This record gives sequence, structure tokens and C-alpha cells, in this order.
Amino acid sequence: MYKKQMIFQKIVCMAALIMAVLVFVSSLGFATDLYDVMSKAVDYPGTEWQYEKVPGATVYYDTFEFNSAYTGVSIVLLIITLLLFITNTHSRRKYYIGNYIATGLVAAAQIASAVWCVPQILSYKSQYQNEVDFEALKAFSKDWGTLYKGPDETFWFDLCCVIFILLIITSLLLAANVFFKITVMKAEREAIGRGKGE
Repeated sequence: MYKKQMIFQKIVCMAALIMAVLVFVSSLGFATDLYDVMSKAVDYPGTEWQYEKVPGATVYYDTFEFNSAYTGVSIVLLIITLLLFITNTHSRRKYYIGNYIATGLVAAAQIASAVWCVPQILSYKSQYQNEVDFEALKAFSKDWGTLYKGPDETFWFDLCCVIFILLIITSLLLAANVFFKITVMKAEREAIGRGKGE
């Protein structure tokens, strides 16, 4: 049981790090499709002279503030996740208070980032699908030689949501690892106690 638990804790900690990296990568790619499709469809964005060549195309510019914060959150998440490795939570046979704190911080940061990001991602996806005039966008892309994507082509929005769902699953696995570790440590103490008694 001890060996299985040690393998499980290494896998879960590595999964947490991989997910943090994926959150960072997704923050960089979040507005990629929107840029290719809509960056030229708005003149003078963010000024009093702003003019939409395609109705609803400002969704790309509307995402800027969130996308910047999303990248910041992903960097903080990555740094916090490194605590698992700084405290040797991934390889320690016996957990100490630092390991429990690191695990709790990482799991809390994962859940908090998902709870903060996913509703906003879904909001921008809805804005893209419901406010953009796709007929006008199609005509604009033909005239200007820009990329055209329809209302169902929401790859980055969907990918970001999937990554956050996997992130929440990882946080639950981190919690499960703590309970597994406590069970193993308790069994080990009892076995040592029985050995001394004999």
C-alpha cells in the first residue's frame, strides 16, 4: 500500500504542475482566434471614434483586460504549484505541516482560479456567438482577406473550459492523496507500535 501511495502522490503532483502549465498556455492562446478573425474589424478601438466594421466585433477588444488578468492568475498558479516540489510533497515518505499547507494552497488556488475564470470565459463565448453578425463577418473576411470562423467555431473558449475542469479534478486528487497519505502513515505507525509491543 505504501508503494502505491508514493506512486500516486508523484503522479498527482506532476499532474498539478502540468495543469498549471496548461492554464498558462491557454491564457496565451485565449484570444488567438478572435485576433485572427476580428482585430481588423474595428477601427480606433477603445476611443470615442471607435467604429465596428462588423457588428459585435469589439468582443475581441473586450477580452483584453480579462485576458491580461487570466495570464497573471496562471503565473501565480504556476508559482504556487511549485510549492509541492519545494516542500518535497511529491516524494516525501512522511508528510509534515509544510506538505499539508502546500497541498491546501495549491488545491485552493486551483479551485479559485477555475471559479474566477470559467464564468468569464463562458460570458465571452456567449458574447461572440450571440452579438457578432456572422453574415457581415463573412463578407468582411472575403473583402479584407481575413480569417472567417462561424459561431460554432469556439476552439479556444472550449479548450480553456476543459483545462479548468481538469484542473478541478486535479485539486480533488490532491485532496484524495492527503487522505491516502494519512491512512498509510497511520497504518505504518500501528505496525511499528505492534512491532515494539512484541
